[in-house]
Amino acid sequence: MTKVIAPLAALMIAILATEAIAQQQAAPAPQPAQPQQQASLPATETQPTPQVPSERVKDIASVAGVRSNQLVGYGIVVGLNGTGDGNVAATLQSMQSMVSRFGMNIDPGSLSAKNAAAVMVTADLPAFAKPGQKIDITVSAIGKASSLVGGNLLMTPLVGADNETYAMAQGNLAVGGLGVSGANGSTVTVNVPTVGRVPGGATVERTVATPFETMPAMMLNLNTPDFSTAQRLVNAIDKTMGAGTATAIDAATVKVNAPRDVNQRVSFMAAIQDIRVDQSAPPARVIVNSRTGTIVIGDGVFLTPAAVSHGSLTVRITESQNVTTGQGGIATGQGFAQGGQNTVTQQSQVDVNQQKVKMFLFAPGVQLSKIVDAVNSVGASPSDLVAILEALKQAGALHAELIVI
Repeated sequence: MTKVIAPLAALMIAILATEAIAQQQAAPAPQPAQPQQQASLPATETQPTPQVPSERVKDIASVAGVRSNQLVGYGIVVGLNGTGDGNVAATLQSMQSMVSRFGMNIDPGSLSAKNAAAVMVTADLPAFAKPGQKIDITVSAIGKASSLVGGNLLMTPLVGADNETYAMAQGNLAVGGLGVSGANGSTVTVNVPTVGRVPGGATVERTVATPFETMPAMMLNLNTPDFSTAQRLVNAIDKTMGAGTATAIDAATVKVNAPRDVNQRVSFMAAIQDIRVDQSAPPARVIVNSRTGTIVIGDGVFLTPAAVSHGSLTVRITESQNVTTGQGGIATGQGFAQGGQNTVTQQSQVDVNQQKVKMFLFAPGVQLSKIVDAVNSVGASPSDLVAILEALKQAGALHAELIVI
């Protein structure tokens, strides 16, 4: 019995000793006492990689060559209630040209554009838009018109970058603004009354050719280029459609082998766009708007050990003049009477005020949210936080991309 118990006892002692050593290694090392002026933030536990929800292919990528095209045109808005351009030469010339189409020859000097305004018309021509379809247009005043409320846009051709007409616009404007002026020159303006919209105000007249039918392979362009997302997109397409269907060209483009038949290609791309892809976590970034003080902190931002102290030094200089009355001078309510020479002495007072601030000690791996809480606890302004973040980045303690816009 003794020979059997002895090995078991030795094994139990070895196990207990191992557990004791592990507990000693896991126990945190004692931190030195910090003065009252110093605030210490403990390190947080390592957080797992954040899981980004899956998204459809149509939400993260677009098909190359399938896009909208911008259209623009110059037109005239009529029917305004005295809020038009007035005697603007360009508007008067446009009105004369308009009425001359109907066989009328009018002297521009006899016209008045109080009820008319020169405008620019803009629209987006969607991909695959066919003749006869309606698109929305935006009308903006370019002259002296104070309001387009109640106006009617006359027929205006909309051209593309190649100066070809792709749509014709016309209709009554819907203006969300309001402008009122008084006889004494006072005005009240609500929103922007010089811009209006016409829903379905333009009719498509020409189709823009797209390479969808003729491309040997479809190209998917990621909205946000990323190597990890591109590879995951390839894996998701190959898993659904078969191995070898997709190939990553670079961080922004994925090549997809599509059927040659147009009908099959449409069904194929419809199935591709409904595939869900697990996106990779975005890079750690801190976005700072120095003009408004807005700070946006992304996930995954952390710090290495760093001590920060931030304060301000205010120097105030007060200038004053002391007037000394000369001998024989008599002071009156309006100054000094003759009889002495006045002496003016310049006196300066300098006051230096330095705020008492706290020093923050950030432990390894502390999350940036702890930094914000610590800085806000002492009433620091956004500009102070911007200065602290820039200093941490220069010191190499901020492990994130700092972007100042």
